[in-house]
Amino acid sequence: MGRLVARLVSSLGAVAILTFAARSLIPNNPTTVGFAFLLLVLIIASTWGFIEALLASIGATLAFNFFFLPPIGTFTISDPQNWVALFSFLATSLIASRLSDRAKRRALDAVERQQDLERLYTFSRAILLIDSGEPFQKQLAHKLAEIFELRALVLYDRRAGEFHRAGPSDFEGLEDQLRDAASHGTSFADTKRSRVITAVRLGSEPIASLAIQGAEMPDSVLQGIGNLVAIGLERAKAQELAHQVEAARQSEQLRTTLIDAMAHEFKTPLTSIKGATTSLLADPNQPAETRTELLNIADEEADRLKDLIDDAVEMARVDTANIDVHLELSNLEEIVREVIATMKTEIEDRKLELTCDGHLPEIGADRRLLKLALKQLLGNALKYSPFGTPVTIRLREVDGMITAEVTNRGPGIPVQEQDRIFERFYRSPSVREQIPGSGLGLSIAYSIVQAHHGDLRVTSNPGETTFRMSLPAERKA
Repeated sequence: MGRLVARLVSSLGAVAILTFAARSLIPNNPTTVGFAFLLLVLIIASTWGFIEALLASIGATLAFNFFFLPPIGTFTISDPQNWVALFSFLATSLIASRLSDRAKRRALDAVERQQDLERLYTFSRAILLIDSGEPFQKQLAHKLAEIFELRALVLYDRRAGEFHRAGPSDFEGLEDQLRDAASHGTSFADTKRSRVITAVRLGSEPIASLAIQGAEMPDSVLQGIGNLVAIGLERAKAQELAHQVEAARQSEQLRTTLIDAMAHEFKTPLTSIKGATTSLLADPNQPAETRTELLNIADEEADRLKDLIDDAVEMARVDTANIDVHLELSNLEEIVREVIATMKTEIEDRKLELTCDGHLPEIGADRRLLKLALKQLLGNALKYSPFGTPVTIRLREVDGMITAEVTNRGPGIPVQEQDRIFERFYRSPSVREQIPGSGLGLSIAYSIVQAHHGDLRVTSNPGETTFRMSLPAERKA
């Protein structure tokens, strides 16, 4: 109200200034002064509005009559033609100011509609860019409040039964109305508080509801927001179902792959055990040395079979969301040597070099899980390097981390595939048909190292590939 009064006073002031200038500073004939008054009224109408222009028109008409139409200094007019000129001036100024005000309002409406369309477009893009770090509905509510500059917002998802709030302010006691709107498709409006509650529909079915507080919005914008929110919620539901289907598929694939892998691995020690026992049963009177050797073979292969079963159990543990790690102070060199001892059958006549740079601090590790990770790295190096080339393991301390570097002299990993080799079931197309494998080993090793708050990286060039496993050192105070 104060601004309107100020503009009205300013309008009359502008008329007074123009009158003074035309009378004292730059004297003009009545026709020129009339056009000057008309121009002033148009400027006021286009700048402020019709009410200000109406007051300026009346003021200009009175000033034109009093100061410029004879007899000067009175509100009477001696010539009838001047009456026609005066009323023509008043009518022209009023009509022109009305048209100018209407054009201004239409321009402002067009600007507001353009802003609404831009905000709806920005909101639609924001829906597509929402990540999976937080609940989708929560991010959706925050994006909507931010883009449309709302003071308060509540999104009620009927299918999840959850309320998601956003904005600097908050609503109180609207839960029942939001539930009713989401169930029956009803709407509520509180113009005094600039609040609106509207249903969010997918087709004809209400699936959610929105309560917003902020600047007044056209119904078309509210409907557009509701449609985008419905699309976003349905997209989130579709993604969730897709993730569930993919998780189920990967779980089934993991189960099948583990069974196939373990069945293949079990055959080697079982064949050795079976061969030793069959030989003993076929000829019980063999020399003592031969019997002892056969029994040692059966005993060693039984231990290997036990280790394979333990590895299968650990691989099942690694498949869970949270790996259960039992830490104990351990020496990494001892763990590596134990792994090498259990893999002597795979290593056979291959050249394996183990170097340790000085005395390494102990680490906090789950020995069984860490051995499983090292088995995967060493087995991978043996599998993908040509026979006759060495495989090296180097242990050292770098920047407070104990690292184990497993290097082979294979053909290398293409640059575009180095970021994917730790994904579950991923295998390079170049070796998929040539070298058997499940695509699980490196992903298992990566998960185990991450569970130990360490890191596993690869650097590869043609002729040399190194997997670097880094674990935090455990130092005494």
